Amino acid sequence: MKFVDVLLLIVSIVLIALIVLQKSDEDAANAFTGEKSDLYSNKKERGWDVLVQYLTAGFSIAFFVLAIVAQFLVSRFSI
Repeated sequence: MKFVDVLLLIVSIVLIALIVLQKSDEDAANAFTGEKSDLYSNKKERGWDVLVQYLTAGFSIAFFVLAIVAQFLVSRFSI
């Protein structure tokens, strides 16, 4: 296993954890009952929610870059 593969594995685990930590704005029961949704209301995120959102975006970009680099290395140096 190469260094890029290990780094990709670590980034993917952290990304999964960050996605699980995000707060859900929608109640799942409302999707089935058809009640009014506050999905498009003006709610500004503050504090921890903003930090988790930025970290998720950063780790998502890192994941895609590392996946492309890993694929390039596999196709370039495979026997």
